[in-house]
Amino acid sequence: MSYDVAALRRAEFPWAAAGDTIYLNNASTGPLPERTVRVVDEWNRLRANPERISHDLQFATLARGRELIARLIGADAGEIALATNTSFGINLAAFSLPLRAGDVVVSPDLEFPANVYPWMQLAKRRGIEYRRVACPDGVLDSATLARVLDDDRVRAVTVSWVQFASGARVDLAALGAACRERGVFFVVDAIQGLGPLTIDLQTTPVDIFACGAQKWLLSPWGAAFVYVRRPLIDQLEPHDVSWLAVRNADDFSRLTDYELAWRSDARRFEFITLPYQDVAGMNASLELLHELGPRAVAAHASRLADAIIDWAAGRDDVRLVTPRDASRHAAIVSLQPADAARASARLTRDGVAHSLREGAIRLSPHCYNTSAEVRQALDVMAG
Repeated sequence: MSYDVAALRRAEFPWAAAGDTIYLNNASTGPLPERTVRVVDEWNRLRANPERISHDLQFATLARGRELIARLIGADAGEIALATNTSFGINLAAFSLPLRAGDVVVSPDLEFPANVYPWMQLAKRRGIEYRRVACPDGVLDSATLARVLDDDRVRAVTVSWVQFASGARVDLAALGAACRERGVFFVVDAIQGLGPLTIDLQTTPVDIFACGAQKWLLSPWGAAFVYVRRPLIDQLEPHDVSWLAVRNADDFSRLTDYELAWRSDARRFEFITLPYQDVAGMNASLELLHELGPRAVAAHASRLADAIIDWAAGRDDVRLVTPRDASRHAAIVSLQPADAARASARLTRDGVAHSLREGAIRLSPHCYNTSAEVRQALDVMAG
């Protein structure tokens, strides 16, 4: 279960092969493969004269995106709504789930703001109680969730699959099973997990799974999706309504035959017009990830993350923020040296792309990075 990293770098990430940058900042924004750049460029050339972009090309591109995403997460294409960012999916959950005044929505503390502010606004508008629970590493575990669910007013639990600052991940299968058992909606912000981790939503009980594609899926800004579990689709109505959300909307010769009757699949939630060129780029990137093999990509990213963790664990001048246990992290590793700002400046000076988050250096390797790059970055960080 592997691929030729050197060949991948030459073909798809030539700047990395040339040593222009050691890019360990995929948790912020992932780079675009060469094939993706070519596809987006071609769409922009076509878009210069829109007559060259047929109706069939536009909508076949969207359909292909849903198919590629569905295959990646073990879902049906009819459960996928394309979007422009993770926030779209979280807002869909907040404002379309059947939550009423007095219901409680729970999340761990230290969530990324995209999974906080929509719920705060829901509480303000509808009298929902939004409750953030203090958790080690900002990660909700089964024991804490069990205590939370003792309150029968809890109607929804929302978590990040992987915590953006610490890199700690939750056990989606365990949390989802506990929620499903009690009839509680389970919502997941997946953007920091999908890519360095794999999932099968046929067996993992998640109700709504929102994911931007611009990080670990190596796709353009403006490409994202939300999965809605099939039995839930018929129960939910769009909060924000697109003109293509209804049945019979595909017949553009009868657009004034108004009938507010929703599509039978997750397309009822899509907000058209979508950025076709960005979806086309995402499709190219997803095809690359499928060619490499999602499990092989995850294994490679995990090996690099583990190397960083092992390095930090062997030092007394760096605090490892990320959980060491392989089952509790993905490919984000956060390290806290004595002077994180100075270490960050050294990394920047030496061309190592990274993030400084919550007082720690965040390194996030991916499918095209090498062990040598990781070692070089750690040498720089150590000073």
